[in-house]
Amino acid sequence: MSSSAVPSFSPDAPEIHADPYPAFGRLRELDPLHRSDLGYWVVSRHEDVRSVLMDRQGFGQGDFVENIRLFYGPDFDVMGQRAYKWLSEVFLMQDPPHHTRVRGLVTGALNAKRVRAMEPRIREIADDLIDAMLAAGRAEFIKDFAYQLPVRVMCDMLGIDPGDPRLPEVMDAIARSFIVFEARALTEQELAEANEQIGVLQAFFEELFADRMVNPQDDLATALVQSGGQEDALSHEELVTVAIGLFGAGFETTAHMLGNGILSFAQNRQQWAALVADPRNRSAAAVDETLRFESSLIATYRTALAETQIRGETIYPGEKVLTLIGAANRDPRLFDDPDRFDIGRDARKHLSFGGGIHFCAGAELARLEGRIAFEQLAEQMPDLEADCAAPEWRPGFLFRGLSRLPITW
Repeated sequence: MSSSAVPSFSPDAPEIHADPYPAFGRLRELDPLHRSDLGYWVVSRHEDVRSVLMDRQGFGQGDFVENIRLFYGPDFDVMGQRAYKWLSEVFLMQDPPHHTRVRGLVTGALNAKRVRAMEPRIREIADDLIDAMLAAGRAEFIKDFAYQLPVRVMCDMLGIDPGDPRLPEVMDAIARSFIVFEARALTEQELAEANEQIGVLQAFFEELFADRMVNPQDDLATALVQSGGQEDALSHEELVTVAIGLFGAGFETTAHMLGNGILSFAQNRQQWAALVADPRNRSAAAVDETLRFESSLIATYRTALAETQIRGETIYPGEKVLTLIGAANRDPRLFDDPDRFDIGRDARKHLSFGGGIHFCAGAELARLEGRIAFEQLAEQMPDLEADCAAPEWRPGFLFRGLSRLPITW
């Protein structure tokens, strides 16, 4: 079968949503530098995906407005949409020098010492959630644990009262507004909702930072307010933008990781038995294998900033490249028997946290939350089973996670 016989890749294809890995495998093995009919390149082998993600001179985010217009057309008013205007200001979507300044201030506030200091509190939160599930006798894992753990952790870090009656509205607003991260044209209703819900989030976090400027506390919100000096400190608008991004990414992708992990264990019971046999020593490896095997982020886009060669083909400035992280993570050139979930393997070379200057700023926190969650679930719920007959995946392409996962024990 030649590369010309490989169908044009489309992230909207129904089979991609149900199970993207067969299509990913065909591209990776038969057409590793694929030209989609949608107008962009698709790379799928580990070495190529990694090279694009790590190449800060050759690839970046590029022109934000033009990137969005690729999906809507040349006359679309990108910056007239509140949700897209917010997205344009998120440092993840920017290139140096603005990206460098803001990311540096964020990572300085969200430092390793602050993350490590959270471990006892994260264990306490996980214990409380497990106790509640045990008391109830049955649970829906996504709602009762996967979302609750990272949300409560982010509340603790930012100094938000987890009992704040506005919090459910904030979580719903993130789910309905973060759809702008999907690289596609939104429906008129989706875009209107995203614009409205970003406004809800901005109002909530504006109030939080206004308070911290007057009443500093020992929390991440105050650390962000106090980051940098007079000349490079985050502006009030930047603080709000960063907080929305941190809070949303801090629970959405981590919740997906936890749910995807429990689903993978349910489909591979011998691996759950291996974790239960030695949870303290195997939980870290379980996190990396989950991220490799069923990543929360299965693809991301880059824009060519300079003329670059990939597999003998010239990629010209302005052209977009879709990097299939999910395909790279199952590349047999790097991982033996890659379609098998195995917590005994060394999976640390997965690309689920991205790479280069856009490597996930919250990676250490996500790893810590995952390690604690898998360890304590295995210790306290060794007979845990999940309904894995027909997984209910959330809509969208770039981010892969479950909408619900009933569990018993």
